[in-house]
Amino acid sequence: MSAQLPRADFSLVFPPDPGWVRTAREAIRTALRTANRTDLTDTALLLTSEAVTNAVNACRRSGCSAPVTLYAEWGPHGTLRVLVSDDAPGLPAQRTLAGDATDAESGRGLLIIGSSATDWGVCHHGPGPGKAVWFQVNGARV
Repeated sequence: MSAQLPRADFSLVFPPDPGWVRTAREAIRTALRTANRTDLTDTALLLTSEAVTNAVNACRRSGCSAPVTLYAEWGPHGTLRVLVSDDAPGLPAQRTLAGDATDAESGRGLLIIGSSATDWGVCHHGPGPGKAVWFQVNGARV
């Protein structure tokens, strides 16, 4: 008898406003709870917060008013994949922490994603200026 993979794929489209970061986190929390994958909660919520905050900030800096999209899906063996896309121009770059940068209150989102996700990346999408940051998390089944 094989274990059935959780199915709770969904997307959430919202304006590039910081108030939506919490809603995005809660959507991921609900998907994890529904799929009985609470072992992924801490990491998935942290990485979702970072990716959505980065997208919202990129839109606000560039004056882009197009919505941000959060998409979550279950991959093989219970891996949660999350993609956050926005239409702000440019690709984000992972910074290195050196000297005074270690005390900075911003600019560490991709470092956190890179060090905590099972896998992750940044990709350009469509003919416009937009991009997406995606990550995967997996863990021990509870």
